[in-house]
Amino acid sequence: MTAAAAHWMESLEEEDLGFVKQLILTSGSLKELAAKYGVSYPTVRLRLDRLIQKIELFDKFHDRSETERKLRAFYAEGHISEPVFKSLLQTAKKEMK
Repeated sequence: MTAAAAHWMESLEEEDLGFVKQLILTSGSLKELAAKYGVSYPTVRLRLDRLIQKIELFDKFHDRSETERKLRAFYAEGHISEPVFKSLLQTAKKEMK
């Protein structure tokens, strides 16, 4: 694996990496993963969808500042609302100029 190919993994938190590991160990079975975590299938599906978004955002915005990538990841994970995200992103872009 090249450094560029593995770079997206560096953007993931330990919890995300643990989730990816468990997904692999369950051979990709979301039903089995839900049972392992003691949550519903839709909860695991939502977490996987958010992780996919996070990776896609990294691929799309890998050349942006670390601050912008973090903001986008927090937004994708649902940690911040759209108005807050837009305001913080605008501020971060102004500071980078």
